[in-house]
Amino acid sequence: MKQLEEKILADGRVLSEAVLKVDSFLNHQIDPALMQAIGEEFASRFKAAGITKILTIESSGIAPAVMAGLSLGVPVVFARKRKSLTLTDGLYTAPVHSFTKNETNDISVSRDFLGKDDVVMIIDDFLANGQAALGLLDIVEQAGAACAGIGIVIEKGFQPGGKLLRDKGIRVETLANIKWMEPGHVEFYGEVPN
Repeated sequence: MKQLEEKILADGRVLSEAVLKVDSFLNHQIDPALMQAIGEEFASRFKAAGITKILTIESSGIAPAVMAGLSLGVPVVFARKRKSLTLTDGLYTAPVHSFTKNETNDISVSRDFLGKDDVVMIIDDFLANGQAALGLLDIVEQAGAACAGIGIVIEKGFQPGGKLLRDKGIRVETLANIKWMEPGHVEFYGEVPN
């Protein structure tokens, strides 16, 4: 998605060969027009899949997921990372390890919002090692629902998550796939190197 790649080049900051900071438009401050375009792109790619629900993880996946849900006319469910006083019983849970934070947390979704009749599209902001996506897939499987695929806003194609998911036969649709990066430079798959 050219618009997203241009935004990453203009406003993203590469902090190291593994860390891309996009908090000015995706995961702290949100660019609503870009999120709308992202949601419409995911909806376009998955329009024939019979999606009934979109599943994401709090908090950075919510904005693109809501916009895709708006475009598809389906509800969005987000897995919670923290326990809630109102979300205690009847949960699907799965462990998710964060390499960035070096911690493992259980994510949770109420059984009221996912079931065996659902066709689910998973959306997340980043794909690096694939742990969040695997946790969300686990929840879809626990619900007995079908997974139509995974929509990723930014994939770090040089890390193993995308290959891991694709090798399992899971459809992964990535809007911006980074081949490599270093401070001051990002190269996407499909680009001719400078």
